[in-house]
Amino acid sequence: MTELPLSERLGSHLKRAEQALNAAKNAALKQAGLTVSQYAALLHLSASPGISAAALARACAVTPPTMNTVLKNLQEHGLIERTPHEWHRNVLETRLTEKGERVLAAADPRAVRVERGLAAKFSPEERETLITLLGRCVEFLEAVRSAPEPES
Repeated sequence: MTELPLSERLGSHLKRAEQALNAAKNAALKQAGLTVSQYAALLHLSASPGISAAALARACAVTPPTMNTVLKNLQEHGLIERTPHEWHRNVLETRLTEKGERVLAAADPRAVRVERGLAAKFSPEERETLITLLGRCVEFLEAVRSAPEPES
């Protein structure tokens, strides 16, 4: 037997919630022809045109190789364009195309419906508390990740 029962492992509960959210958004976005990762990239590009792939990966909480795959797929579908930065030629600036803007405009209401439906399950006070608690989770987990390993 392990030291901590599965029912008490917060990570399991967080993972289940994340998977359920991704599955609901994937189902909603499928009709717009996007995955959650593609949608997130388009959404962040809409807010920050010209953002680099590395910054976009951080914003979307994926690895740089994953973001490169997402961007390649979006570019192949004509939803984004990537051009060399004016001063830093090895940096590609990424922007939505007109088609990308149209696809995002069709997809966003679908994702927003999922988000609003989820938010409706909580009172305003509960939502604020949940956001605060999740923020504390992130803060702790990022500190653990960057902390040195204890010596054995």
